Amino acid sequence: MDTPRYRTALIVGAGEGISASFARLLAKQGLRVALAARRTAKLDALCRDTGSAAYACDATSADDVAKLFDSVAHDIGAPDVVLYNASARARGPFVDLAPSEVAQAVAVSGFGGFLVAQQALKRMLPDRHGAILFTGASASVKGFPQSAAFAMGKFALRGLAQSLAREFSPQGIHIAHFVIDGGVRSAVRKAPDDRPDSFLDPDAIAASYWNVLQQPRSAWSWELELRPWVETF
Repeated sequence: MDTPRYRTALIVGAGEGISASFARLLAKQGLRVALAARRTAKLDALCRDTGSAAYACDATSADDVAKLFDSVAHDIGAPDVVLYNASARARGPFVDLAPSEVAQAVAVSGFGGFLVAQQALKRMLPDRHGAILFTGASASVKGFPQSAAFAMGKFALRGLAQSLAREFSPQGIHIAHFVIDGGVRSAVRKAPDDRPDSFLDPDAIAASYWNVLQQPRSAWSWELELRPWVETF
């Protein structure tokens, strides 16, 4: 069985947490890494740690996304691994939600995934090689009170991933969606002493992303659910 080999990665919606852990792991594995976010100043330390380059991009803008892919291809090569990690929320009682904020939340979580995947696939299909990963959430499969906009966007992203997997897996492109079903550990979000490992470790999530990338094509996953051992579902 041949293990897929990847050379260049692009993470859209980069920041601390999952995307930072994945960037560090990819760099450790020898991949060139590009990071994209609305505001790139927050990526300075991560760029130094990983030798990555940062690009400013609004994932809901078709022009921005096209320019991003052209710039990355010019600078380090067309990415054969793309992670869409961007999302947005509009929280509050449903009847009080501002339509403009809901539209923005859905655009970032869902429509941005479409724009990024479209640009990625245009570059991957000629070689019939590549992988596109999508970061989902508990809200990808279950809506919560006062979180309708987030669920709408994440349901859309999951539907996109499922559709793309069925269309492009036969063309050699691995599409995978990850349901992150639980809170993710961070510097300000630590597990209490009486419930160790009750938050997902972002490094462990990144390892699962990498494991999926290493799957031989005879046994590809299109979706993986990750949750801490104490999470109910």
